[in-house]
Amino acid sequence: MEQRTHYSTQTKARKAALDVLYQAELREAPLSETFAEQRTIAGNPVRELTTRIVLGIAEHQAEIDQRIAESTSPAWPLERMPAVDRNLARIAVFELDYSDVPPGAVISEAVRLAGDLSTDDSPAFLNGLLSKALAAKPTTN
Repeated sequence: MEQRTHYSTQTKARKAALDVLYQAELREAPLSETFAEQRTIAGNPVRELTTRIVLGIAEHQAEIDQRIAESTSPAWPLERMPAVDRNLARIAVFELDYSDVPPGAVISEAVRLAGDLSTDDSPAFLNGLLSKALAAKPTTN
């Protein structure tokens, strides 16, 4: 059964970022290196949002992963999460902490992509994780 999903430009940009994150993880390669290779191979312009997400996560991955770890139960450490969920969480936490995208939109988008691309349990899992991350978001002045 083929499911046809129509994505907005922002959703396509986030999905492209997810593809790069997932590929870098599978190859155990640096994120910025994988992104540069993908840009060369694709030969197409890369959406600004995709670039901002990928390079932002590359720069802040330790902090992002720490925030995710603090928002999950000890029974589900980062390494135990499905790769798609882990990388969707990275994208969402990056956007929650380093962008002006409304938190509700960030969480809804991650949950939607999880529903389309991951396990049946992923949308609820990510919704809970991201809601907890949002509640514990550091405040900056």
